[in-house]
Amino acid sequence: MDAFSYPIARIGIIGGGQLGRMMVKAAKRLGCTCTVLDPTPSSPAGQVAGHQIVGDYHDPAKLRELVETSDLTTFDLENIDADTLIQLESEGHRIHPSPRVLARIQDKLIQKQVIWDAGIPTAPFAPLTGNPREAFAAFGYPLVQKARRGGYDGRGVAILREEGEFDRYLPVPAYLERLVPAEKELALLVARSAQGELRSYPVVEMQFRPGENILDLLLAPADLPPEIAEKAQEIARRTVEAFGGVGIFGVELFLTKDQEILVNEVAPRTHNSGHYSIEACMTDQFEQHLRAVLRLPLGATDQLCPAAMINLLGSPGYQGRPIIRGLAAALAIPGVHVHLYGKATTKPFRKMGHVTVLDSDLARAREKAEQVRALLRITGEEAL
Repeated sequence: MDAFSYPIARIGIIGGGQLGRMMVKAAKRLGCTCTVLDPTPSSPAGQVAGHQIVGDYHDPAKLRELVETSDLTTFDLENIDADTLIQLESEGHRIHPSPRVLARIQDKLIQKQVIWDAGIPTAPFAPLTGNPREAFAAFGYPLVQKARRGGYDGRGVAILREEGEFDRYLPVPAYLERLVPAEKELALLVARSAQGELRSYPVVEMQFRPGENILDLLLAPADLPPEIAEKAQEIARRTVEAFGGVGIFGVELFLTKDQEILVNEVAPRTHNSGHYSIEACMTDQFEQHLRAVLRLPLGATDQLCPAAMINLLGSPGYQGRPIIRGLAAALAIPGVHVHLYGKATTKPFRKMGHVTVLDSDLARAREKAEQVRALLRITGEEAL
C-alpha cells in the first residue's frame, strides 16, 4: 500500500516565469511545496509558490541553496548554470532532467549532433568556423544561422536567403543549417520516466508571427494523415530516448513539402506548444513532468477535446504596468480559457499570457481563438 508523508516532496524550480508558475500550480495539486529561484522579486512562479530565492540562474551559491533545501530540483528554462548543477548532482542531489542532458541540449550544435548520430532525420548542418562570409558561401544559400547558446522565441536565429543578406548574420558562436521548405511546423510533448517509460501527446501545428517568430496560433490536434502523425510520434520518441533524462521534453518538427518529418529542436522542459493540455488533455504537461520526476506513474495523454491556443503578447508601442483590454468580451465566448501570467510590466511582444479555446470542432475553435486575438489586448501605462 502506498503511503506518503505530506508534503509529498519539496520541489525546487530554477526559473520563475510562466512555465514555473503553471508547474507550481500542478505541484500543489499533487501535495508538493515549491521554492523558486529567479532574479526578479515576486516573479510569476514565486507569486504562487509563496517562497522564492531571489538570485541569478548562474549564481553557484544560490543554486546550491535551492538544491540543498529541496528534495528534488527541476527547471523551466535552459539558460542556467549546468556545470554547478552537475557538481550538485554528483554529490547525490536529485535534479531532473539530468544536468548532463541539459548541457548537451544547451549547446544547439551538440544537440544537433546527438540527433544526427542517432540516425534521426534533421536538416543538414555544419559548425560555423573561420571567416563567416566564406563559411556561409561554402555552405550555400538559403540557410539558417543559429546561435549555439541562448536563443529562444526567434532570438538567436537569422534566416539568410541569399548572399546579399549576409549583413544580417549574428556575430556569435553559431552553426549553419539548411533552410527547410516546411509545409507545416509541428510539435509534440514526450514524457520519460525514471524507468524509461515513454508517453507522448498528440501532434500539434504551430503557426508563428512573421518577423518576431513567436508562436502565435496552435492547433491541437494537427490536421495530418494518420500515417504522418504516427511517424512524427515515432521520431519524437526516438529523439527523447537519444538524450535520455527524466521529465517532459518538447520536440519541434518540420513537415516538408515532400511529407518528410525532420526534427528541428528539443527543449528539456515543459513547452509553449503544450499549454493547451491544461484544459484539453487527461493529464496536462506540468503534472506529467512532475509525475515523471517524482517517480509516480505517468498519466494518460489522451486529448479530450479539440483546442486552439494563442499567446497573449504585449502590444507594440506600450510598456510598464499592464492594462488588459477586452477581457470581458473574450470570456463571453464559449470555451475560452484565459491564463494571465502575473508579470508586473509589459513591453512589446513579451509573453503576458495565453488563451486556450475548446470546441468539438477544431475549425470553430480556431475561429473563436482569432476572435479572442482581435478582442483581447495587453497595453501598458507608458506609451513608447
